[in-house]
Amino acid sequence: MRGAGALVWPTHSRLPSLLDNSIAAVHIRHRHSHPTVVVGAQQRKCQSLEEHYQRKATKYWNDFYKRHNNKFFKDRHYLEKDWGNFFSNDSFSPNGKVLFEVGCGAGNTIFPLVATYHKLYVHACDISPHAIDLVKSHVGFKEDRINAFVCDVVDDSLFEKISPSSVDVVTLIFMLSAVSPKNMPLILQNIKSVLKPNGYVLLRDYAIGDFAQVKLHNRNQMIGDGFYIRGDGTCSFYFSEDFLSSLFLEAGFNIVDISVYSRQIENRSRNITMDRRWIRGIFKKECIAPDSALIPEAR
Repeated sequence: MRGAGALVWPTHSRLPSLLDNSIAAVHIRHRHSHPTVVVGAQQRKCQSLEEHYQRKATKYWNDFYKRHNNKFFKDRHYLEKDWGNFFSNDSFSPNGKVLFEVGCGAGNTIFPLVATYHKLYVHACDISPHAIDLVKSHVGFKEDRINAFVCDVVDDSLFEKISPSSVDVVTLIFMLSAVSPKNMPLILQNIKSVLKPNGYVLLRDYAIGDFAQVKLHNRNQMIGDGFYIRGDGTCSFYFSEDFLSSLFLEAGFNIVDISVYSRQIENRSRNITMDRRWIRGIFKKECIAPDSALIPEAR
């Protein structure tokens, strides 16, 4: 596999009209080479900041969950409607499927799914020890159905907790955007190692042009191309369809579906309208036939 620099960083000629041209010109330039936002001393400063916040990611996310506990995110019941067929039993998994939730947080994805799909077994990891404590203290936690553990999927091997090629479905729900783009290929290779042949990755995350991205840009919070630092030290990347497609294709996945969708949300108390944009993707692990299957049978 080629490194992160080999990914196609697409131009944004079809950038949503919700971004004015002055912001778009500076704000989200994904080139056809490794991303370059600034030059010289300022570029080195941004790279240093990006490395710093990624090294300290455990601290910042742990502080986040200590501060908010399980009150920040709502339970994601919409996943049952969008992707229910990926979690339910089928002829290949009559005894229930195995799900791996990467970046599980306080369990807002896994607990609605466990309650709905009674044969579903879940592996769930997060970089934050406090988040895993919240999962294990949840009223819906059962050790015979949920294996929750602390893990940095950039650097840590998953094989101590999950058997190779044993997972039917991996979910990445607002997780991949929290890491630097250069680390994303490492994560995909790691989760690919525990995914079954023909297994799926389901992704939902932030899309380029999202209201939150515009706000962070206006506050000069960009520390990498499309990569921003929030006030609490956590980070967020904003995906285009082209970049996400290239990322998964380089990692050896087939693209089943990918789309961007948007929604206007009114905050009447603040008298603002927020243009929220998200990206959804379904990716399938390539099933490589063994060499023996390519050799004609002797007669």
